[in-house]
Amino acid sequence: MRYPAEWLQGTSLGEAVASELRLQIINGTIKPGEVLSENRIAADFGTSRSPVREAMRTLSAEGLIRLERMGAAVIGLQPKDRDELYDVRYLIESFAQQRLADNPTDTLIERLNRVIDRMELAAKHEDIVEFAFQDLTFHETIIREADHTRIFHLWNSIRHVVMTVMLITTEEVFSRGEDNISRVINKHRKLINGLKSKDPARIQREVEEYFADSRNTLRRSLPPSS
Repeated sequence: MRYPAEWLQGTSLGEAVASELRLQIINGTIKPGEVLSENRIAADFGTSRSPVREAMRTLSAEGLIRLERMGAAVIGLQPKDRDELYDVRYLIESFAQQRLADNPTDTLIERLNRVIDRMELAAKHEDIVEFAFQDLTFHETIIREADHTRIFHLWNSIRHVVMTVMLITTEEVFSRGEDNISRVINKHRKLINGLKSKDPARIQREVEEYFADSRNTLRRSLPPSS
């Protein structure tokens, strides 16, 4: 699997290098303990060392590598890191949905239903990349709608890792057949129904169920120690 070119439009070369390396680290192609060389990566990507340094700083800030004098040691996304990533996602989204509980607008519900329509279309065409992108869009739409600047900053701090994980987990979902894809789509419909109910307890229950199931998919999708 390569990082989707369509997800890189408008990004810098350094961000593009970081995106491909991030995918290879999280899916286990690049193993924990490996040492990344700026010169080797620059040669692999056909670029100068400057974008590679930018990529290394990004991955270091995300905790995926550790910068050293002679290069960078790969840390990867360990099981504890995965659990913590989903803890943060859960905290962000449960907060956002509770914030919307009093008045989820008809416009928001309509936008979320349109996203699900696009997920169904992507499933029909067996388009893993588009399905993953629409999945991300669904959750990001809710977080944006909450209109909380600090929460959105927190979301942005994990967004690229989440996007990469979604790409990998979507491949796992598709590999399990149409029934599993439909189940994932229905999980999103349940989140919408929770919002429509305006019942904080139901909203919380739907969010908890969604993320409990998503954690299981994540554990199946990634190598035991990536």
